[in-house]
Amino acid sequence: MKTLVLATAALALSTGFAMADAHGKTIRMGTEGAYPPYNFLNDAGEVDGFEREVGDELCARAELTCEWVTNEWDSIIPNLTSGNYDTIIAGMSITDEREEVIDFTQNYFPPAASAYAAKSADADVMGGVVAAQTSTIQAGHVAESGATLLEFATYDETVAAVNNGEADAVFADKDALVPTVEESGGEMVFVGDDVPLGGGIGLGLRESDTELKAKFDAAIQSMKDDGSLNKLIIKWFGEDANTF
Repeated sequence: MKTLVLATAALALSTGFAMADAHGKTIRMGTEGAYPPYNFLNDAGEVDGFEREVGDELCARAELTCEWVTNEWDSIIPNLTSGNYDTIIAGMSITDEREEVIDFTQNYFPPAASAYAAKSADADVMGGVVAAQTSTIQAGHVAESGATLLEFATYDETVAAVNNGEADAVFADKDALVPTVEESGGEMVFVGDDVPLGGGIGLGLRESDTELKAKFDAAIQSMKDDGSLNKLIIKWFGEDANTF
């Protein structure tokens, strides 16, 4: 799951945005909309994917009115703390670093692996050029691995860098890479072993929104208890996906 380096710049609130709470006001669900199958924009331009289905079900169980908004990954935490939306539901790993700034619900997706993909199984992922999305846990791992890190703003750009020869390999969530590799027609393959990173995915919230956190925690737990969360994980990530 992606983990971003915390940004410190303050962002201005747009005039019409109000800080929502758990007392009947609309809750704005912030996501990236560019990281399938977790979240993406469908042909109608609407947020879709695993997290859309999970988020809608959580809102229904918590008896909340929720709206979906998209935000670029590298400013997704500052826009939460500024009040532009009320949750982050965007494939975000729960980390100690991030918990210094925002709060998290319990995880709604278990810890999963990251992986390398390249045009050749012999690609040098330890000493070559490896592409990763900027401000992610994967980018941090590459920077410490001895490889040359090539960062891009979006996941799609990291894959394009491999295809056009800028990078020897891409390092990302394996769940995101699986469909990319499968749809490449043999042009891309996995390289080496999976790399376990992160501690599962949770909803990010402002530290002050304790009541909202409690509502979502209860809703997530109910989905775990009745098996509906595992069903959605399998639907979007396949029978071999990690489940609860």
